[in-house]
Amino acid sequence: MNGNDGASLSTHPDQDGPKGSTRVDGIDVTKVSAWFVDNIPGAKPPFSFRLVAGGRSNLTFEVTDAGTGHWVLRRPPTGQVLPTAHDMAREFRLISALRPAGVPVPTVLGLCKEPAVNGAPFYVMEFVDGHILRGSAQAEKALTLSARGTASESLIDTLVLLHQVDPDAVGLGDLARRDGYIARQLRRWYGQYQASRDEHGGPDIPDIDATHALLSANIPDQGAAAIVHGDYRLDNVVVDDDGRVQAVLDWELCTLGDPMADVGVLVAYWAEPGDEVTALADPPTLAEGFLTRQEVAARYGEASGRDLRDLDFYVAFGYWKLACIIEGVYARYVGGSMGDDGADIAGYRSSIDWLAASARRRTEALGK
Repeated sequence: MNGNDGASLSTHPDQDGPKGSTRVDGIDVTKVSAWFVDNIPGAKPPFSFRLVAGGRSNLTFEVTDAGTGHWVLRRPPTGQVLPTAHDMAREFRLISALRPAGVPVPTVLGLCKEPAVNGAPFYVMEFVDGHILRGSAQAEKALTLSARGTASESLIDTLVLLHQVDPDAVGLGDLARRDGYIARQLRRWYGQYQASRDEHGGPDIPDIDATHALLSANIPDQGAAAIVHGDYRLDNVVVDDDGRVQAVLDWELCTLGDPMADVGVLVAYWAEPGDEVTALADPPTLAEGFLTRQEVAARYGEASGRDLRDLDFYVAFGYWKLACIIEGVYARYVGGSMGDDGADIAGYRSSIDWLAASARRRTEALGK
């Protein structure tokens, strides 16, 4: 999973020592190495563990061994985490179920539930080669103009494929409740925002409070539940040189619910050239050749056959949800539970305020 033509799996110097190093925050090198030997066929010590730059919730490590072994390890943030979050066994189960259904996900290889090994459960999956597009300059370097258009289309078509999977048929029918998805999401993220704020002493954000009330009063009728990724965007997938999606990553927010919520979040993330402010600091879709937001929504509607009349609500919900999520991530960085991956969090506060304000404006405009 190359972040920048094979060169952006960058780490803090303390995280990138020689094979066999014992200084890796978030990894008990001795115990995890022993687990690899016992559980991953062909794994040959010593191992190298590198914290992948870009992860903003669960910690993701690239793992290599003395031979040709190459894997990815996922674990929760270090330190205290919010209740019900960062469930490694659940994420492992999801990926295991979706691959046979044709959804492009990495092959999962092992799950460690015993916290004594590494302080928290973790799982290991294959390393999928390709590009994770984390910025516009990288998108321009990694993909041709034509491939950027293909990446747009493949991303949307993959989302349609996910939403077509029958949860019962793949053994995920009991993953979550199916009714009242948006109402439950509003309660969940508002509660997470309040818990993070109270725990870390963060400021009140009036736009988050006001938008929560407005969204709660304007929830559209919910259709049949589908498998919802929860954080679907271009930099959460691996694409090949032609722009085709090879693997969808970061399933920690996946649940059963209204598939239009995924579309709203995707559109909220999606930036176009000329945008003065964006949800991400440097969205890859600012590069020439990607579809517009309108084209993204239209392709999803055509391919899925779903009615997009309430899309504005879901986009507003997407902005609001992102504000809550980023506030929680920011709080965890400030609290020291995210590891030291070199992230610059200086802009998080302004991003949260902009997202919350955007959500409020869009919600207030509903029905006008």
